[in-house]
Amino acid sequence: MSNAVVTLRKGAGRTHKQGGPWIYDNEIESIMGSFEDGDIVLVHDFDGYPLGRGFINRKSKLTVRMMTRNRDTEVNEDFIRMRVQNAWEYRKKVMDDISSCRVIFGEADFLPGIVIDKFEDVLVVESLALGIDRLKPVILDKLKKILAEDGILIRGIYERSDAKVRLQEGMERFKGFIGEPFDTKVEICENGVHYIVDVEDGQKTGFFLDQKYNRLAVQNLCRNLKPAKVLDCFTHTGSFALNAGIAGSEKVLGVDASQLAVDQATENSRLNGLEDHVTFQCADVFDLLPKLEQEGEKFDVVILDPPAFTKSRNSIKNAVKGYREINLRGMKLVKDGGYLVTCSCSHFMDPELFTKTIREAASNVHKRLRQVEYRTQAADHPILWAADESYYMGSIDTTCSLSNYIGPASQTSSVKISIRLKQKDANGAEVYTPLISPRLVVGSQDIPVVFPRIKGAYGVENGTVEVVDVEKDTVIASYPVSFFPVG
Repeated sequence: MSNAVVTLRKGAGRTHKQGGPWIYDNEIESIMGSFEDGDIVLVHDFDGYPLGRGFINRKSKLTVRMMTRNRDTEVNEDFIRMRVQNAWEYRKKVMDDISSCRVIFGEADFLPGIVIDKFEDVLVVESLALGIDRLKPVILDKLKKILAEDGILIRGIYERSDAKVRLQEGMERFKGFIGEPFDTKVEICENGVHYIVDVEDGQKTGFFLDQKYNRLAVQNLCRNLKPAKVLDCFTHTGSFALNAGIAGSEKVLGVDASQLAVDQATENSRLNGLEDHVTFQCADVFDLLPKLEQEGEKFDVVILDPPAFTKSRNSIKNAVKGYREINLRGMKLVKDGGYLVTCSCSHFMDPELFTKTIREAASNVHKRLRQVEYRTQAADHPILWAADESYYMGSIDTTCSLSNYIGPASQTSSVKISIRLKQKDANGAEVYTPLISPRLVVGSQDIPVVFPRIKGAYGVENGTVEVVDVEKDTVIASYPVSFFPVG
């Protein structure tokens, strides 16, 4: 632990003060004292008030990831054991089966930047931050000893730290064994369904543990419904399809674009003795669904669990189109009185936007929907409430004349305009937020540009409101706007 002190700018650190785990690079006024990236440093507010300790990395936009809010707490082996112990005790309290579960979930377990999944007697670790990477051997050692105290002996550890985000931390991507090699295909049992999990080459850490109780919900639905036909799209290793099959569904078809995934799902079907009525097909779901519709196919249950259509705010518009299209196609294949199970794993598709997209899809295909159940991730993936409660607010009150833009014909000509907010986020990328949807106006009109409450990006203190010619994609007029923190 270094003696360096990070001091924040006045008004900065709002995410942290509301429970968040990070200090951003643009929130720092100064860094005093000697340190190396990855070291534990003390964080002070602008007035010298101590905010806690965390590990620093100047290469990262998340420059300090906080480990404790107590300035007097030493981040040592005893501290790490306490954090790991707390994480494990939490899982034992909230999960009815801990044979396979997420044991440590980064920031939500107050160990930022590290994820550890347990598949029976195997651990899979993903380390994404420099400081936590240095602490990784201690974390794993303490975890193995804590599990052993409960009679769980870990036979092997595999690391899946191969995400691109490590490059942004100035770290190399890594994938391989920690300790002695072992068979990386691990058999697990979840909700009475057996799977072979490939911890080496499977997606993420090998299996999507967060969907455990969502899969159980499908199993319970199918056990009561006894559907004749179930369609599981983006099936991956067949988990939803197998839960439908084991519950007594007569015929289940799982579809995925990856032949490797289909082969794994087929293996899992045989493992559970379901191969006669739970089958899998390699196909592009976006191509297959219109084909099934043309063939007059109908299903009692349609399950949609696509991969993330967006990993940034910049591509959210395309993601909405993707989710709308896939749900529209899925709804067309559901029998009247049937069930649609639809999921989103895109962080930037918040619940409000996702449900709005589903409603639009239903309207387009003239379907009436009744919500049966709304679910989120399993309790071993706790959600840390913090930063989303903070935001930056601005306002504008002006008018935009189109006459100069259109010219002499402004009295009779019209133009389709929209109004949007343009900002740069914490990563320096341009972000556009629509303020009004496209509409046709006569050129002689003065357009009111009046928005008393504009919600801006967190930590961004300025932006530009733009009036845009939609058809030409031309900015007609732009107005600077300042933002201030609220909440």
